[in-house]
Amino acid sequence: MKRPGFMGAEGDCVGRRLGLAFGVLTALIALVGAGAVTGAVMENAVQDRIATRVQPAWAANMRLHQEAVQMQRSMRGYLLLGDRGLLDDYRQARDRYPDLLAVVRRYATPAMEDNLDRQQRQLRAYVRIADEQGKASPRSDQAVKLARTGSAALERFADTNQQLQAQLSSEIERLQDRSDTTITAGIAALTALVAAALALSLYTARRATRGVVSPLRQIQQALARLTAGEHSARVRPEGPRETRAVAESVNQLADESDRLRRIEQDRNRLAEIARQAGMRIRERLDVDEVLDKACAGIGEGLDADYVFLLLRDGESPLVPVVRAWSAEKGLLPAETQQALPGIPADVVRDHYQQGTAWLVPDLTGYLATTRPVPGAPGSFGEIGLPEANRTASARLGLHAVAVVPLGVGDEPLGAICLARTRRERPWQRVEVETAEAMAISVARALHTSMLYEQEAHLVEELRALDRAKSDFLSTVSHELRTPLTSIVGYIELLEDEDTGPLTDTQHKMLDVIARNAHRLRTLIEDLLTLSRIESGKYTSHKKPVDLRHLVTAAVDAIRPAAEAAAVHLDADCPDRPLVCEADIDQLDRVLMNLLSNAVKFTPHNGQVRVHAAQQDGHAVISVSDTGIGIPEAEQKQLFTRFFRASNANDAAIPGTGLGLTIVRTIIDNHGGTTEIHSRQGQGTTVTARLPLTATDQATTTP
Repeated sequence: MKRPGFMGAEGDCVGRRLGLAFGVLTALIALVGAGAVTGAVMENAVQDRIATRVQPAWAANMRLHQEAVQMQRSMRGYLLLGDRGLLDDYRQARDRYPDLLAVVRRYATPAMEDNLDRQQRQLRAYVRIADEQGKASPRSDQAVKLARTGSAALERFADTNQQLQAQLSSEIERLQDRSDTTITAGIAALTALVAAALALSLYTARRATRGVVSPLRQIQQALARLTAGEHSARVRPEGPRETRAVAESVNQLADESDRLRRIEQDRNRLAEIARQAGMRIRERLDVDEVLDKACAGIGEGLDADYVFLLLRDGESPLVPVVRAWSAEKGLLPAETQQALPGIPADVVRDHYQQGTAWLVPDLTGYLATTRPVPGAPGSFGEIGLPEANRTASARLGLHAVAVVPLGVGDEPLGAICLARTRRERPWQRVEVETAEAMAISVARALHTSMLYEQEAHLVEELRALDRAKSDFLSTVSHELRTPLTSIVGYIELLEDEDTGPLTDTQHKMLDVIARNAHRLRTLIEDLLTLSRIESGKYTSHKKPVDLRHLVTAAVDAIRPAAEAAAVHLDADCPDRPLVCEADIDQLDRVLMNLLSNAVKFTPHNGQVRVHAAQQDGHAVISVSDTGIGIPEAEQKQLFTRFFRASNANDAAIPGTGLGLTIVRTIIDNHGGTTEIHSRQGQGTTVTARLPLTATDQATTTP
């Protein structure tokens, strides 16, 4: 029997087998496509969840933290400066945070509800404390106490907020890992399916023509190279229709993989650029430096041809360009920048309220005539671009434009306009997202630098007021000394009866005048001393002096006043000299201030004791009394100028509150220290320590 030829029955059998084999291959190819589509769908679902759920929740949670920080900053500013405008800022931020919390809840998963409930409770706790702070007087003790409690409450909120932020970041990383796993599994499945197709190809290789085997071999080789990481590998479509379809599918999958890889690489690169630019911008405190760094950093990082930064100028109807940058020239000079037209304020406000970037892929179609720009904010979307803007855009050759809103809280600051003149380089969505992230950093830095400049200006104004006050005190004190000298001189003439004899009543009247003149002279001397201290002109003329002589002389001088007040005065000095390098007049003033205070604040039959001793190379002088003492809560303010204890004011004991300030200044100028120990109703002890000299010689105290 004659064997059937290849084209006979055997050929039909071969055809059927080939049909079956190619049917199986087609099914495998369909499965590969389905796997790729499934992987793409799963990948898209993961990315969609990140973009529409987790990332918005992350951003909203961060804004919630920023709003809480804004509340604390405004309240602290109010308690420090007393500016009720900052109190209004706090209340506005307080009223906004529930909306932000609601936004976070809208995007949050059920697992995050417990954290959000805790954040809500902690924010409410802080708001209750902050509201009490708003009722307290600025810089009061109550305000300080509430500020500490409020800071602790806000720290607890910040910890809870950070936990949710970490949870959301972890969720993003988990979803990204899931995406990577999906891609890896898809490649593995594709590889397995291709391996099955290869096995089937080997089985049918003896029956397949060279035109079928060769294309399949090329497909296998290309897939192997792709699996090995050679992303440029592609298959040349040839052979039967089925093999060409497989080759094209492989190429499409490889192209899609390359596209996704490039997008991810661009996203990572731009995210790093945004992070680095944000760090450089935020480390500046000067507004001009922030603007310079922001404009140049955004332009260089995003490969823009032009960047224009616009800032609001009060209530002006036009928002001007405050910085301009070009890829060729860098930051443009002031005259070029000033020639650029601004944007209507209504456009900026509407744009900021929209909260998203405004993108015009092709601006040239709107430059020839006035027509509305679709999706544009404010008047741009109603009547089109003004003539000045159209002329400037045409002159610069702008093609693709992206405008990002700029602001803090509910207050728009301006906008950042990025432009490209190259038609082949339209703005990508990932680039616009990066620009929005940069705009947030710029807005924060601008807000911080503006606050810093305002605070610096306020500090300078306060210093000027303080200098004016010091000059006023010095001038008034000098002017008062001259008439007071005449008054004292005439009192002495009258007391000496040079102008005739005086009656007892007249003598008593002169005594009253003399005492008050002495009090007034002491007050003037204190004011002059304070003025010299604050102006830095208070100096000491030091020479060796034995402190024992100063103590004895001061006690003798104050004894008449002590006896008149029925106060027992006692002094205890060592036998050995206590020699210090000191200004005699200034130390005498220290002792007189301390002794007169002790006598003045000690009731009848009380005791004042002065003790001088040597200890650890220092002369230690302490003045103790059994007087009214000082409330413990007020002791930290004793060295503050013009401060007087509340019990002294209640008892109507006269004084200026300058004595202890002058005492500590004099002791500090001599390299010593001053300490006060007091208990209300039991008395006070003031201790001064002065370094001793090596010599035993001391000048005699006059």
